[in-house]
Amino acid sequence: MYVIRDVFQCKPGKAKELAERFKKTFASMEQHDGFSNNRVLIDVVANYWTVVLESDAPSLEDFERHMREYSARPEVQEIMSGYMELVVGGHREIFRVA
Repeated sequence: MYVIRDVFQCKPGKAKELAERFKKTFASMEQHDGFSNNRVLIDVVANYWTVVLESDAPSLEDFERHMREYSARPEVQEIMSGYMELVVGGHREIFRVA
């Protein structure tokens, strides 16, 4: 089991909108990728306007398949259209659950 954390630094005032978009993609990630425990975290004491998308993935192979297929799904394309206008940068963290 792996924990995948995508950390986004948003433009000022755009964190809530990005968080809401991510929540709408949970069903797709659960159904098509086998991801579980999906959640969105918003900063309280961190860099301002930080949003974290966190999910559990059964394997790195499942994560790699997710990376290939996720953005090609019509429902995800519609939800996430223009999301790059909300962010200035970010990074990904992958942890193996011991």
